[in-house]
Amino acid sequence: MLARWFRILRQRFEQAHPSDVRGLKLLREWLSPEQRAQYDAHGYFDVAGSDSGRWYRIHQGTAMNILEIDHDSGYPRVGLCFTTEAGFVAGDVMLAQKIALETREHGVLAIAHRFAVNP
Repeated sequence: MLARWFRILRQRFEQAHPSDVRGLKLLREWLSPEQRAQYDAHGYFDVAGSDSGRWYRIHQGTAMNILEIDHDSGYPRVGLCFTTEAGFVAGDVMLAQKIALETREHGVLAIAHRFAVNP
């Protein structure tokens, strides 16, 4: 009964928000198996920066959704906000953030807004 209810809810969401569904599908295709498992379990995934090797955690969302983390402890160091123009769905923004950090980390950090986080 509960599984049927969840299936109906998912179908209704997909019908009402086809762009969100396509964005998340594309994001999932670009995630590694480890990142996909992490995203499914926690709603975020980790990426390594291309230049420094620092680790970043990208949470579900379109803004203020990235944390630089200490990879050993998992604790956040600082929050980062960089996004695309308004109107893109979360999956598309998160994919752009992933690719940017993995290929042009220093360029991203030069434009990102930093914010304090509680460990």
